[in-house]
Amino acid sequence: MSSAAARIEKLRRRMLQEKIDFFLIGSSDYHASEYVGDYFKVSEFFSGCTSDNVKLIVGQNTALLWTDGRYFISAAAELTGSGILLMKSGEPGVPTVETFLRENLHEGMTLAFDGLTIDALSGQCYRGIAEKAGARIKTDLDPADGIWMDRPSLPCHKVMLLSDDLTGESTEDKLGRVRGQMKKKGAVCHMISKLDDICWLFNIRGRDVQCNPVALSYCFITMEDVFLFLQEEERTEEFDVWAQEKDITVRPYASVPDFLEKYEFKGTCMFEPGAVSCSIADTIRSRTTALETDNPTEAMKAVKNPVEIAHLKRCYLEDSVQLCRFICWFAKNVGRIEITEISAADHLDSLRAQIPGFLELSFPTISAYGANAAMAHYAATEESYAVVGEKGFLLVDSGGQYLGGTTDVTRTMTAGELTDAERRDFTLVTVANLNLLNAKFRHGVTGRFLDAYARAPLWEYGMDYNHGTGHGIGYILNVHEGPHNIRWRYSGNQKEAVFEPGMIVSDEPGIYIEGRYGIRIETILLTVEDETNAFGRFLRFEPLTYAPIDLKAIDFRYMQPKDIKRLNEYHALVREKISPYLNGEELEWLLEATREVG
Repeated sequence: MSSAAARIEKLRRRMLQEKIDFFLIGSSDYHASEYVGDYFKVSEFFSGCTSDNVKLIVGQNTALLWTDGRYFISAAAELTGSGILLMKSGEPGVPTVETFLRENLHEGMTLAFDGLTIDALSGQCYRGIAEKAGARIKTDLDPADGIWMDRPSLPCHKVMLLSDDLTGESTEDKLGRVRGQMKKKGAVCHMISKLDDICWLFNIRGRDVQCNPVALSYCFITMEDVFLFLQEEERTEEFDVWAQEKDITVRPYASVPDFLEKYEFKGTCMFEPGAVSCSIADTIRSRTTALETDNPTEAMKAVKNPVEIAHLKRCYLEDSVQLCRFICWFAKNVGRIEITEISAADHLDSLRAQIPGFLELSFPTISAYGANAAMAHYAATEESYAVVGEKGFLLVDSGGQYLGGTTDVTRTMTAGELTDAERRDFTLVTVANLNLLNAKFRHGVTGRFLDAYARAPLWEYGMDYNHGTGHGIGYILNVHEGPHNIRWRYSGNQKEAVFEPGMIVSDEPGIYIEGRYGIRIETILLTVEDETNAFGRFLRFEPLTYAPIDLKAIDFRYMQPKDIKRLNEYHALVREKISPYLNGEELEWLLEATREVG
């Protein structure tokens, strides 16, 4: 029996004692976060699945795990021997979590989930399903209690204050904007649980989630007062002085439930149900009128101000220079020295660490050779990794956190001999990437419409990819940020937002052939004004990423003249931006890698 299967059996015994028929376990933390600290990796503990978007349902005779298309291949491998059935979300014939519960919860049964780690929107949905079926809900149990005996402690690190010169807007001004939205919506107080929203609002950063510079925290805002809830050990003397100067009342992180139980509400309390826990929402709903709406902070932080944009442009340029050095190193050494997935990632990570202001990676570098790259979020380990051979591709998806920005970029590089299919698919992904980069669109458009720019070249050949085309990116914050994104299909708590100048977004189409290869090209784009005329206001994108697209993998039979023109224009821009920072062999490589073709 696998360790996952043994742990699930222990959970089932506990479920019998508690008279629970189904236990639903998510992959989030107390703040509805996408990426979480080790303490919160309960779904991974029970299933062995490392995906960051998981719903696990355990019954006495069944166990099912839902995840999205980024993880179908890796999750299938990780669940081997666990007795857990993989449910591929969004695939034909695969029921959703909600559909499964509607079909399997019956009168007198009990559904349990941890109300602290399931968001309020989902919790309300599950409660509604249970009530309709005549079933009970239990939300006060942590499934790992008494089973995960060596569970890590809550993450806790000192917070860092950012200067207004770095953020471009003071905390006072941000609070003023938030209060303006509260007044507009008729709320007298506002509960925020989302970590990156809080860190943006207060111009602080932390280290409580690997690769995401956030601190475990809550905040509660009224028209007169501000309460910030933080672990005592995270505070510094500088922070305490700052908080006093800003009239911010700092309370212990764990005191939030007690605070909400005792607070004298004097009107409507606003919170985002998809970004606050079920337990916190239930407390607020029981004590006052609740206005359940989006956090205004999310849309505010998505539109970067001029100071942030200036820092981001410098940051992405410096990041691109080091990425180009890495690609040059790979091109010069592949087939000459042994390169593994791990040694390639280590080399790139070491180059990135040399950039002034480097804090940490923005996510663990994905270095995937051959068939491993067909797993969109593959992770090589010391126990399991591939040596780069003399054929196929190496896909590297990477990024950094700096005092000046958060970066993300993917390039797929030729390792040696390519098949006709590999060259065709690489070319189609290139065309898709350039298509979106060169999009011109009316203001008011959302990512649902922009998505077709990238997918259309693949759809023409009956091909597609099982992930979104683009996500927002934080500023010295999470590498995945909303509310904007580029995708044609929305589910769960995913939002559809209008693109505004100042938003940055990834452009990352791909093709993944299970058991053979994976190709992805990711360029980060800045949304800017284009023109306003009699037909309306138009926007476009500017690239922030400057790195060559591998010409050795291009099959020009799959490119139109306009595609070749776009490739040459992008490479001319890469030459212009990067060449001043390279010399000798590296400069020679860059000029060859970005030469005009066609």
